[in-house]
Amino acid sequence: MKISKVCISLILYLGYAALLYAENNNLDDIYFDPDFLELPNKDIIDLSSFENNQQLAGDYYVDIYVNTNLILTKNIRFDKDKNNQLKPCLSVNDLNDFGVKTTDYPGLYSEYTSCVNLSAIPEAKSELDFDSQRLYLSIPQIALSKNPRGYIELDNIDNGINALLLNYSYSGSKNYDRKNGSSNTTSNYINLRPGLNLGPWRLRNYTTWSSTSNQSGKWNTLYTYLSRNINKIKSQLILGDGISSSDVFDSVPFRGMQLSTDDEMYPESLRGYAPIIRGIAKSNSQITIKQNGYTIYQTEVAAGPFEINDLYPSGSSGDLYVTIKGANGSEQHQIVPFASLPVLQREGHFTYSVTGGEYRAYDNNVDKTKFGQFTLVYGLPYGTTAYGGSQLSQNYQSYSLGVGKNLGSFGAVSVDVTQAKSTFNDGRKQQGQSYRFRYNKNLNNIGTNIALAGYRYSTSGFYSLSEVFDSFRRTHYSPEIEQRRHRAEITLNQNLGDKYGSLAIGYIQEDYWNSKSKKQSATLGYNNSWQGISYGINYTYNKNTVNHSYISDQKRQNDDEHLLAFSVNVPFSVFDNTFYYNFNANSNNNSSSTGSVGISASQLNNRLNWSVQQAFTNQDQGSSGNINASYKGQLGDITGGYSYSKDNHNLYYGVSGSVVAHSQGVVFGQQLGETAAIVDIPNAGDITILNQAGVRTNNSGYALVPYVTPYRKNTVEIDTLRLPENAEMELTSQTVLPSRGALVKANFSANVGYRVLMTINLENKKPVPFGAQAIFKDNSQLNSIVGNDGEVYLSGLKQKGNFTIKYNNESCQVNYDLSDIPDYLGLYKTTVTLLLINLNIKHGYFYSY
Repeated sequence: MKISKVCISLILYLGYAALLYAENNNLDDIYFDPDFLELPNKDIIDLSSFENNQQLAGDYYVDIYVNTNLILTKNIRFDKDKNNQLKPCLSVNDLNDFGVKTTDYPGLYSEYTSCVNLSAIPEAKSELDFDSQRLYLSIPQIALSKNPRGYIELDNIDNGINALLLNYSYSGSKNYDRKNGSSNTTSNYINLRPGLNLGPWRLRNYTTWSSTSNQSGKWNTLYTYLSRNINKIKSQLILGDGISSSDVFDSVPFRGMQLSTDDEMYPESLRGYAPIIRGIAKSNSQITIKQNGYTIYQTEVAAGPFEINDLYPSGSSGDLYVTIKGANGSEQHQIVPFASLPVLQREGHFTYSVTGGEYRAYDNNVDKTKFGQFTLVYGLPYGTTAYGGSQLSQNYQSYSLGVGKNLGSFGAVSVDVTQAKSTFNDGRKQQGQSYRFRYNKNLNNIGTNIALAGYRYSTSGFYSLSEVFDSFRRTHYSPEIEQRRHRAEITLNQNLGDKYGSLAIGYIQEDYWNSKSKKQSATLGYNNSWQGISYGINYTYNKNTVNHSYISDQKRQNDDEHLLAFSVNVPFSVFDNTFYYNFNANSNNNSSSTGSVGISASQLNNRLNWSVQQAFTNQDQGSSGNINASYKGQLGDITGGYSYSKDNHNLYYGVSGSVVAHSQGVVFGQQLGETAAIVDIPNAGDITILNQAGVRTNNSGYALVPYVTPYRKNTVEIDTLRLPENAEMELTSQTVLPSRGALVKANFSANVGYRVLMTINLENKKPVPFGAQAIFKDNSQLNSIVGNDGEVYLSGLKQKGNFTIKYNNESCQVNYDLSDIPDYLGLYKTTVTLLLINLNIKHGYFYSY
């Protein structure tokens, strides 16, 4: 088909004429002609609210862009300006969050309103794209600060609400021994972590209680301290019990005062650690982890490889002593050491720690010797970091100096030396040096990570502060100190690619000056998956040679153990729930082989987890098996299980959770962790929080959200797919920015009540005009707009009530009663005919009949 030149010319002419018309007519004078709407009663249609590109003032949940960059999504109030257009009401804190240098523009502030005057910044402007719910802010670059990625304005940090807190857990077991002459035993363990939040101050305590059939209950307090954040110097102050920093010296428990850098106050781009415990259980076992003589963790695991990655920090670093107690009473022991990687800092960035007080030994017979410690780590140019410090007391003085260097493609390395002078309880004086070498390397191109930490004590006269202080005791007994000479660690993690899995290798060796004891441990693990089936092979080797100076070579004790384990998990789906078939096999150097088969599942949106296993062995130990279950609920977690073997049956159980008392009441929930949020949706119960298994609001509308990250923006979201039928929410997510240890509020509002599709007719049987507004005096969130045929959708209504209809500059009140109206799947439908009481007054009252 050909188009003639005449047609082309005509099209161009008409287009040009349209442009001329648009340029010479004010687009603000747009008028909606009801005749274009094929609706009845066009003469009474009210479209004035939509003319001239107008929208209703109020709160809108919008995406906020600064110079085309998406910053965040937030609920913003919009008001009408003098041109009847919507303009955002932004606070100074909002602009700070967006990176605006507000202190350079005093004209932003107003004594009459909390909304900033954006025109105080030359060339700055805002534009609302109502259709896409986007707010575009155009800010000159000179008005924006050059903050690092992830920067947080610490003045905006929320210290949370004042509250009393309690994290608790209880675990118990009953062992029924079927051997002749043996008795049944029980054990109980309670872990309590109470606290008080008052403004920026945090009072914390960590107390445990344990008992067995053979030992009465005993309370132990691990620590009590008062702390707060000091934002201006990006530091944390601790008064009471604590642990000194371990970046230069070995950590030391103290009671006193500590002021130190809080690295989490820095953004990710400028700047923590709890070790992961791995091992192999020969059978259904109880895992107990002790640190400094105290039990800090206890759980039950099935036979095969296990991993514990949720240790609650006790405020301490140092070796963790792991006991794996099998169902038959046998025990395995392993030590998980701690070794830091190189402490490199960016140029000009530094961390420090100042500690003063008395030595807080975990043995009450040890004297409380006073000491002080200072450390500093400072970033120098050219990828170099210098660090050092001192430990000073009457009986001990040590000084350390080190340097770390980023070697680029060759990795990172640090070397330091510590000189120590010691005076023991018996008057002996010693001095010596310790040299330390650390290395880390990521070979990204082949997926390899190598971390090496080697410690060599070059002289026999070197002792750590804790070793010297432990010699000052109230009793004559003084335990022999194993004076460490060499300690070396190496770990290697190799990613073999998407198809070939990953390989992990670890090795630790330690020996001593004053004994022939030696400890060695090696681990080797391979893990992979195929078509959703995951499998792994793990090998561990532990060797402990005990030969103190007072034991002859003939009495040298060797404890060697080799363990090999294979595991596989095969998923299959039944009734939309994920089930797994599990197989584990273990073998050791004593020709003992064990294994198990079973099924595990995660159901009810990950709230319920359970497993059933049957074990086998190549030795005459009879059959064994277990069943375990755990449930994450609104009020806390419940665990339980049962295991049996040839000689005994074991029943174990536990509960954990938290209690929060605040100004509005008491809330129960799951364990909070260090920092948490409390959701507040007034009078809206049973509302589920997204990605938080079992967390939902109570009848008062409160819910506890655990494990929130301090000094970071955390998004708390409502699971809209599981909203109750009688609840609707316009705003479904909130951002909180808590300080360390805070309990911050995430406020929401919900329309909870009747959902009604109401047809409103005038006295003459004609519907209320299209575009009329339904306005609720006490709750603007219920406001709505009348649609076609006088229909208006309303949610959150009470059973009886009233609202106002506004149209054509008229306003009239509607009274309604839903008592005798049936619902359809939670939706109520009714027709209301309105009667104007007094036609001579502008504001009348409509009643239904």
